[in-house]
Amino acid sequence: MDETTTAPRIEDVTKPARPKLHKVILLNDHYTPRGFVVRVLKAEFGMGEGRAHGVMMTAHRLGSCVVAVFTKEVAEEKATRATDAARKEG
Repeated sequence: MDETTTAPRIEDVTKPARPKLHKVILLNDHYTPRGFVVRVLKAEFGMGEGRAHGVMMTAHRLGSCVVAVFTKEVAEEKATRATDAARKEG
């Protein structure tokens, strides 16, 4: 009599989906002082002086620049805090 060997079933392991990421974009305007933009980038996004200055200058030259990429909630919070700081500063 032939013996039949069956392979064990392999169960599909489902990984949780990664959350969608959202960009925080810095837009250039002709009103906000450059020094203030650098201060906000350092305070809200944890950038060093050189990196913050580079991001600010890129937005100045090109009209916009991606500051960072976060999950939706974090991106909204950071963008809102940066906008609020600008409004408070005038």
